[in-house]
Amino acid sequence: MSFIKIYGLFLRHFYLITRSFPRVLDLIYWPSIQITLWGFISNFFATHSTYYNNAVGVILSCAILYDFLFRTSIGFNMLFLEEIWSRNFTNLFIAPIKIGEIIISLVVTALIRALIGLVPAILLTSPLFGISLLDLGVNLFFLFISLYIFGITLGILVSAGLLRFGPSFENIAWSTMFLLAPFGCIYYPIEILPEFFQKIAYSLPLVYIFEEARSILIDHSVSYENIMKAFYLNIIYLTIAISLFYYSFSKARKKGTLINIGE
Repeated sequence: MSFIKIYGLFLRHFYLITRSFPRVLDLIYWPSIQITLWGFISNFFATHSTYYNNAVGVILSCAILYDFLFRTSIGFNMLFLEEIWSRNFTNLFIAPIKIGEIIISLVVTALIRALIGLVPAILLTSPLFGISLLDLGVNLFFLFISLYIFGITLGILVSAGLLRFGPSFENIAWSTMFLLAPFGCIYYPIEILPEFFQKIAYSLPLVYIFEEARSILIDHSVSYENIMKAFYLNIIYLTIAISLFYYSFSKARKKGTLINIGE
C-alpha cells in the first residue's frame, strides 16, 4: 500500500473539483437549497403539529444528516464515474496501482466533496432558523462517522456493479439512496412503517442513526446501544461491499470487459 499513489489519485480528483467553478458551485448549491427548503417546511410543520417540541430543529437536523449521507455516497460514485466518462478507466488499472489504493483515494476525496457542500448548509441554519447541529453534542461525531461509512459502502457497492455490468448500471448510482430512504426513518419514527418494513429497516444502520438523533433532540437522552448497532452493521456491510468490489473486478478482468468500460 503506497501513500504516494493514494495521494496522487486524491490530487487528481481534488484539482478536478477545485479548479472548476461549476463543480464547486454544484457541491454548495444543492445542499444549501435543500436545507433552506426543509427549514421553511419545518417552520410550517412546527405551527401545525404537536408531535415535535422543536419541529424545525429535529427535521432540519435529520435533513442535514441525510444530505451528508447522500453526498458521501453519490460523491464516491461520481468520482468513479468520472474515470469512466473521461475514458481514463483503462489507464487507471494499467498503472501500477492496487485496488485498495484506488478505493482509499476515492474514500478520502468523497469526504472532501461532502464537506464542501455540508459546511455552507450548516452555516445557513443558524442565522435563518436559529438552530445548530451542535445541539447533538459529542454524539454528532459518531453519527457522522456511521453515516460516512454507510455512504461509502453504498458507493463501493454501486462501483462494483459498474465493474460487473458496465455503464448501464449508472442509473442505480442515482436511485440507491432514494430506495433506502423510506426504510431509514429519516423524518419519522420507525413505528410509522408496516411491521414487515420495520424488519427490513432494523437490518440497516440508518434507522439506528436517525432514531438516536431524534432521541437526543427530543428526549435529551443518549443510547449508545443504537450507536454501536449502527457501527456493527456498517462494518458488516462495508466488508461485503469491498469483497463484492474485488469479486466484480476479478470477473470483469477474466471476461475482458474491464478494458471496454468507458469506451
